Amino acid sequence: MTTPLLEVSDLRVAFPGRGFRAKPVEVLHGVDLSIASGEAVGVVGESGSGKTTIGRAILGLVKPSGGRIAFAGQDITAAPAKARRALAREIQVVFQDPYTSLNPAMEIGDILTEPLVMHGATAKDARARVRTLLDQVGLPSDAVRRLPREFSGGQRQRVAIARALAPGPKLIVCDEPVSALDLSTQARVLDLFIDIQRRTGVAYMFISHDLAVVRHVSHRVSVLYRGDMVETGPADKVTSAPDHPYTQKLLLAAPVSDPVAQRARREERQRRAQAEAAGAPAGAA
Repeated sequence: MTTPLLEVSDLRVAFPGRGFRAKPVEVLHGVDLSIASGEAVGVVGESGSGKTTIGRAILGLVKPSGGRIAFAGQDITAAPAKARRALAREIQVVFQDPYTSLNPAMEIGDILTEPLVMHGATAKDARARVRTLLDQVGLPSDAVRRLPREFSGGQRQRVAIARALAPGPKLIVCDEPVSALDLSTQARVLDLFIDIQRRTGVAYMFISHDLAVVRHVSHRVSVLYRGDMVETGPADKVTSAPDHPYTQKLLLAAPVSDPVAQRARREERQRRAQAEAAGAPAGAA
């Protein structure tokens, strides 16, 4: 078997407790996750499940309290600052809010050329690369002279994607990248992610609370519940016929366009809620 591009083993993260002498609170309880080159793996769970914390640990923004993170076969769990700067060429991120992740005072051209120049590109090469990036994400070439506020939310997210692609990474951590967009814009941006992956071979860790979103872009899906990975498998299987009761609840909470099916989901959610209140297992018939 080939070595995964990213391998997370028994990852644990704890944050300081509130109050004097309070014990640390563990938010990830030994999470395992792997992503192959060119693969998209969705990590799904409700707010507070710990899915964003996994991404931040991979990016070096959160210090693990246990476990191991390996990238391209190298242990990066406690990589020093210099090594992290070098890793920025290989691991990039697209954040949830495309506006706050872009400097509002900088023109798009400067936003995109800055990381390229920082990694050693000449100004001429950086400008040429920016033109290619804008074309890849479907933005006009005159975007380089405009400010972030002059774009729509979907266009700003395209700029954020272009910035992540700029150094030619092997992995992009996508942290709820479409949750701030309307449904029609979400669909276009998700299609853009898929098209970019087909053309570049970049791998994605796609973090979302929405099973429908991860089903659209992912090859495999891992489900996180209160800091534990409760189910992992092919995207089609996990998002249509999950085994774990928690994933089944997530699926029932996802809206569908068919009113009959939507009513059936609502009734099933109510039945399960009543069963849980009575002390029966959530998936009991």
